[in-house]
Amino acid sequence: MAPKDTTKRTADKQRRIEHRQDEKDALKSVKKSGKNAAQTGVRKQPEPPMPSQHLEKPGMEEDMSVKPRYDAPHYHGSGKLKGFATIVTGGDSGIGRAVAVLFAREGADVAIVYLEEQADAEETRQAVEAEGARCLLIQGDVTEPAFCEKAIRKTVTKFGRLDVLVNNAAFQEHAESLADITDERFDLTMRTNIYGYFYMARAAVPHLSKGGSIINTGSVTGLRGHGTLLDYSSTKGAIHAFTMSLASNLIKQDIRVNAVAPGPIWTPLNPADQPAGKIASFGEKTAMGRPGQPGIVPMGNTRERGPAEEA
Repeated sequence: MAPKDTTKRTADKQRRIEHRQDEKDALKSVKKSGKNAAQTGVRKQPEPPMPSQHLEKPGMEEDMSVKPRYDAPHYHGSGKLKGFATIVTGGDSGIGRAVAVLFAREGADVAIVYLEEQADAEETRQAVEAEGARCLLIQGDVTEPAFCEKAIRKTVTKFGRLDVLVNNAAFQEHAESLADITDERFDLTMRTNIYGYFYMARAAVPHLSKGGSIINTGSVTGLRGHGTLLDYSSTKGAIHAFTMSLASNLIKQDIRVNAVAPGPIWTPLNPADQPAGKIASFGEKTAMGRPGQPGIVPMGNTRERGPAEEA
């Protein structure tokens, strides 16, 4: 089967699962937002109520009425990744886009794996290249082991090496009841979120030299659970266990394996999951009272902001 046929089949499956859940959600009322949000960073960030917008899966960042902030304009690179070759799955938008752009700002070339979000992938490529780095776009489906092997080969052929793999691609769809999680949905969530990480890591390890790194995107839901994200939370818990196990396995090859566990972050994944009314309160229950943004600014490598930057 051709790669585009495979990606369309998976994206269609995501949309089919989403539409079934949307029909159930349409009958339910939504709580209004109202908590004051904290602002502690370099610039003021968007806070609830977020736009009451619902996206069709897999979710396009270009369609969001309030775009995630990925560029971290106050952050200055210092060549930490100069000469590195990296690959980011789900790198077209959200956290993956922020990682790709900031890797490039630190000097790395970046390959971006995406499912079918062509416009988002092109925008990310332009942002990476604007940082002075090379960017390779690779469309495909991480649930297919053969594609994962191909993506790694393409990256190594293009850049001549591989230093960092970032496993980030994910599928999420909420469910009020365990009975709502069909075999098809459960299988797709598992295959995307944990099988895909395993396939990409297995393909990448033979090409990683000493000092190489694998970074897996986990989630706070994998640590605390989540009542309406039963399958998604399960995969994130599996990712955390996979990370610790793989780290122990690869330490003898001097390859590091780590995970990050974000809380609610403003990306296309969430408006493509929640009903429009419910997304308005997204991030409201966090300690800061708002969702985080993908482009995290490390304090200590920033410059002072000017009046025009207080957006």
